Amino acid sequence: MIKVPSLILDIEKCKKNIQNMVLKAQKHKVTFRPHFKTHQSLEIGRWFKERNVNEITVSSLEMAVYFSTEWNDITVAFPTNVLEIERINALAEKIQLNLLIESIETVKYLSENLTSTIGFFVKVDAGYHRTGLQPTESNTLNEILKVADTTELLNFKGFLAHSGHTYKCRNKKDILKIHQECMDILMELKEKYVNKYPNIIVSLGDTPSCSIADNFDGIDEIRPGNFVFYDLTQNRIGSNEIDQISVAMACPIVAIHEDRNEIVIYGGGVHFSKERLENEKEGTIYGRVVEKNRNSWGAIIPDTYIKSLSQEHGIVSVPKDQIKNYSVGDYLMALPVHSCMTANLMKRYKIASGSDILMMNSW
Repeated sequence: MIKVPSLILDIEKCKKNIQNMVLKAQKHKVTFRPHFKTHQSLEIGRWFKERNVNEITVSSLEMAVYFSTEWNDITVAFPTNVLEIERINALAEKIQLNLLIESIETVKYLSENLTSTIGFFVKVDAGYHRTGLQPTESNTLNEILKVADTTELLNFKGFLAHSGHTYKCRNKKDILKIHQECMDILMELKEKYVNKYPNIIVSLGDTPSCSIADNFDGIDEIRPGNFVFYDLTQNRIGSNEIDQISVAMACPIVAIHEDRNEIVIYGGGVHFSKERLENEKEGTIYGRVVEKNRNSWGAIIPDTYIKSLSQEHGIVSVPKDQIKNYSVGDYLMALPVHSCMTANLMKRYKIASGSDILMMNSW
């Protein structure tokens, strides 16, 4: 029974999303190293193992520690924080740990303070401009590799990029253009260094590209994450259909204001996050309300959406002729704008049977 805001997981949809991406990686003969920052759950991680996935990506060392109880090959796809050197060394002693390096300062610190071998990727900025070396920064790259070569504890794995700017696309053509540009950058770097480092690979990972593209020639590894749930943002981009979204928020109805065609739900920014979509007709959207059914949820209800969020409150816009379909003491369900952020905030999933699937740091 729903009493408080709850993140509902449709297991069948989730497992199908996993299967589809596994099959795509097999089709293109690339290593599939999914990003687990979206679901952050050992139990969901086991569904990947059922598909013979043995290597994963996470976004923090804390997350790597959590998953290291069941996984022994983990890439932390975030610039290395040298202040966590004790945790790095403890993990590297236990598992195959791969880190990202993009500065001379970081590689020097690691070369002087590591106690166990790690793999490292050079993080490349393929156009997202969040972080990473520019492909043209040859002097910095060469100096990083020169320092790394002075110790056996730093094993150069190759080049890694994340085309996060695909999230700003609104059609498949633009996504494929960015995807090709990223591949070109990575493959040019690999070609330049592969003679000296014959075992290096190139790794890319973003859900839009990995969902839509059908060309991965020259790519060795893919690391999508959001695909396990998908969401309204990915649907707007063109990555998925609505019926592939495998999580929805269930939120109690606490007030109804018929005079302004609004419902107040217990479900705010601390549950959904304040990620949003914009369009000319409706303005700001923080989630779309869907039909309820016994085991999951159904189609989007037209013109019914979360229009604003404060800390605990959500305000839902409802057509005038539909508002009497709702009542205080009931609950409604809404698809999230960004499932990664919503899942991170909620810390657990509820399934149709009423049982919970826990995430890292659950209470």
